[in-house]
Amino acid sequence: MTQWYKTWNNPLKNILWWLVIIGMLGSLPLAYTRHQTETSANKVEFVFDYRDLLDIADIQTNPQSFVTQQLTNMKAAGITSMSVYESTLSELRESRRIELYNSKDAASLTQNLGNPNENYTYVLFADKATQEKLEPLIQKTFMDLKVATQPWSFKNRNGLIIQMSMDDASIKTMDPDPITLQMLKDQGFQIVVRLSNRRPFVTNEMDRLLKQLHDLGVKRIIVDGNEVPGYTEENTEVNLNKMAELLHKNGIGLAAIELLKEPQKGFNTLAKETNYNVVRLHSFTERDGEKLTEPLKKSEFEGRIQSTADRFVLAVKDRNIRMIFINARPVKSLDKGKLVDPLSAYYEILQGKDGAIPRIEKAGFTLGTAEPFTVETTFWQKVARVFMLVGGISLIVLMVSFFIPEASLLLFVVGLLGALAIHTLSANVYAQALALGAAISAPSVAVMLAIRSVRSGAAAKWKSGLAYGLWQLFKTSAISLIGVVYEVALLNHITYSLVLQQFRGVGMLHLLPIAIAGIYLLFFSENNTYKDKIMHVRRIFSSYISVLWIVIAAVALAAIYYYLSRTGNEGQASTFEKLFRSFLENTLGVRPRNKEFLFAHPVFLLGAYLSVRYRHAVYLIFIGVIGQLSIVDTFAHLHTPLHISLIRITYGVVFGAIVGLVFIAIWEIVTRSWKRWVPQWSK
Repeated sequence: MTQWYKTWNNPLKNILWWLVIIGMLGSLPLAYTRHQTETSANKVEFVFDYRDLLDIADIQTNPQSFVTQQLTNMKAAGITSMSVYESTLSELRESRRIELYNSKDAASLTQNLGNPNENYTYVLFADKATQEKLEPLIQKTFMDLKVATQPWSFKNRNGLIIQMSMDDASIKTMDPDPITLQMLKDQGFQIVVRLSNRRPFVTNEMDRLLKQLHDLGVKRIIVDGNEVPGYTEENTEVNLNKMAELLHKNGIGLAAIELLKEPQKGFNTLAKETNYNVVRLHSFTERDGEKLTEPLKKSEFEGRIQSTADRFVLAVKDRNIRMIFINARPVKSLDKGKLVDPLSAYYEILQGKDGAIPRIEKAGFTLGTAEPFTVETTFWQKVARVFMLVGGISLIVLMVSFFIPEASLLLFVVGLLGALAIHTLSANVYAQALALGAAISAPSVAVMLAIRSVRSGAAAKWKSGLAYGLWQLFKTSAISLIGVVYEVALLNHITYSLVLQQFRGVGMLHLLPIAIAGIYLLFFSENNTYKDKIMHVRRIFSSYISVLWIVIAAVALAAIYYYLSRTGNEGQASTFEKLFRSFLENTLGVRPRNKEFLFAHPVFLLGAYLSVRYRHAVYLIFIGVIGQLSIVDTFAHLHTPLHISLIRITYGVVFGAIVGLVFIAIWEIVTRSWKRWVPQWSK
């Protein structure tokens, strides 16, 4: 039995490499279909919050003229859409459609003695045409709330009395203002409606509202609040299915707001049931806008204008955003002694020098109504799953074989059976687990092969250290890319591009390849027995700790902390680095990662160059694992288009090689100077 196992286990390593390559080739068509999906929708929609415009207009001398002028300015700047909320009495008052009074103010207005036991809401319409549009809407809203209304008039202006306090009545949700909707449509704006779950979900009423919105040309809604319309604690699935059916019936899709603290309840279900008629939305908040109204020097203001324009361009180009939602609010400026707003700054951001919209159009996008991605599917999808399963498990087993080669066959069989079992329980967990395993294994294997090349003496046989270094850098990067193919193919579902699902466990990718390559370098890279390895471990742990060791450990911990602080979406960057990033982005179109081309790849190249002469230079090669895992991590940002990630890592390797050549030149200058001058000093 033992002999039979060895007979199959010993040649397995070569077979595993072939299985990995076959699996990778079989997965490439799935990566291509994702590329097709990502390039199927190129229209970008800039949306402004109409309610915010009313808030700003409310402090102006001529509010209605201000709104009219700003709508013209916005259209000229490239803002093609307006966001309209479900209306409230408070918003209708800001629109100058109505006037609101409480019982006390109404009594003063009419010069009558008020009823001290009454606290109602009094509404006056602006004119007869407004009354005809809004009175039925208001009456129905409060009738549904079982609140009585009655006619009221003052000085030939008709109105209503609502038997509810003004504070309460002014925030009750109604259908969007029909006058505003028609006005915006007549001015040529696309309308994006924000719907909430604040009203009871009634199928017929929602159907009526969506039909009305469809007739006005509405193509997309944005959920207002933490719950989608139709979400309830009970009968949630039934209501959401009905809501999805109504949206699909009226040709209306959804917008997924980027970087929400919590997912909107029911959104994923609604997205799925509407066949993912969803676009990603980037929100420029009121707080963001306030930064453009602060008292700044001209250079500082221009810097913020530039950084905001960069932000919009990156959102579209690098994160598959197709809708930019712009908010604003008036700000009291004590320095300027007046109320200010960021609207003029927005126009500069969009169409000024290096404006966002010309740059977005230059990148191949057009302004228009945002459209969902077309999901490409092929018959190869099911066939490729077999290749991905076998190839992915083979890659993971290859990594483990660097430590326990005798267990390769056992691990391969157990891995296949375990993966099939996980797939049966949850296809999503299976895909993420196998993708993560492949993503961790590929850079680990790549760097361990480079380390083995030095430890085995193969590096010393090269005549040219430069040729060996360049060969190792490009070969190691190519092996790391194998993990990318599996990662992309396994997670090619549209939900990852729309960030409705997250690739969980990516944080492990930032550390595990470093740990794996480090353990291999310290304990397994020498060709010795397990007994020797155990003795080596004991010798290290029983060594005396000197001050130098403590200093080295402190430096290593500080380096790890700094590395982690710079990793992921929460990573911090200095002002200078942000400017440098902006320079790279604007110059190259796609910014390579600094840690790749300024540090990890150059250090790897230097280490490989020196390894031809010095075996201990292998520790510099080990540091290069950061660059290799960064290559795979770049593609773990599944909302970033594939071609952008590919350009980014290509720049990283090419520029990293150039910087590495500079490192080598500096090394040669320093060492030759040292050899030349030190003997003279010693005389």
